[in-house]
Amino acid sequence: MPQIAAVEAYLRGLQDRISAALEQADGAARFAEETWVRPEGSGPSRDIGPSLGGGGRSRVMKEGALFEQAGIGFSDVSGATLPASATAHRPELAGAPWRALGVSLVLHPRNPHLPISHANVRYFQAEPRDGPPIWWFGGGFDLTPFYPVLDDVRHWHRVARDLCAPFGPTRYAEHKAWCDRYFFLKHRNEARGVGGLFFDDLNADGFERSFAYQRAVGDGFLDAYLPIVAARRDTPHGEREREFQLYRRGRYVEFNLVWDRGTLFGLQSGGRTESILMSLPPRVRWEVGYTPEPGSAEARLAEFLVPRDWLGEEGESGFPRSGQ
Repeated sequence: MPQIAAVEAYLRGLQDRISAALEQADGAARFAEETWVRPEGSGPSRDIGPSLGGGGRSRVMKEGALFEQAGIGFSDVSGATLPASATAHRPELAGAPWRALGVSLVLHPRNPHLPISHANVRYFQAEPRDGPPIWWFGGGFDLTPFYPVLDDVRHWHRVARDLCAPFGPTRYAEHKAWCDRYFFLKHRNEARGVGGLFFDDLNADGFERSFAYQRAVGDGFLDAYLPIVAARRDTPHGEREREFQLYRRGRYVEFNLVWDRGTLFGLQSGGRTESILMSLPPRVRWEVGYTPEPGSAEARLAEFLVPRDWLGEEGESGFPRSGQ
């Protein structure tokens, strides 16, 4: 039987641990927290909880030494009827009461040589009219660089591969490929970044093992990201790099508003708009018909926006795990 209380406790603790680590890494700014409530009618539900609605904790850090803006949110929300974005590929759940818990973060560093990073871990449960509750886990993390460094990308994927290893020999390859497919701007025919892990509808392994994998992904994020921060945070940059950063942030906005299922689910289910859209960067620009100068550092980014086997290539990174 799913243990929702254990999932909730883990996710709340994960938000706290990542928040503390990011504040320490920034060194100048702190997260401002806003708690919120999502009202939706009233009345009991069989297994989802005592009442419909829920709420969460949104934390945003602004104008730090490291992060221009960073957001990390915890939400625990429920409703009487699933929105269309959640039932498009699960029509048997149309009209079912539901509950969704998750932690989601997006980091927009100040230095253009530091990548945007996104992570999300979530749990979902629905109650079809006939039969027991249906549940699954989802989540992952991915990296969006502007001036990519191959060692950084290999390190990122090495952490992903290693945390997947206890869950079978094909887990990393499958969830890496899923990430490559999902974080892809079809209208641009390019990847959003260099990928990572993505998974959804995870329940075939049973609750305990699926929950263990969610924890491995959530706990692995800092090991994947903080060494890149340490290596690139002081890289010199000027106005050219800043303008390119703002331009490429536009691609991030395009994906989140056009293709991201989480954004659509949040808006269609009546979620808190400020919390849903805190993933967007504080500053961004668009330029029609921009083409980077051939052979430039900006042009080199295109080489990284094609899915590839980063760990099948030669070269090893010496990055330590965080805390070592």
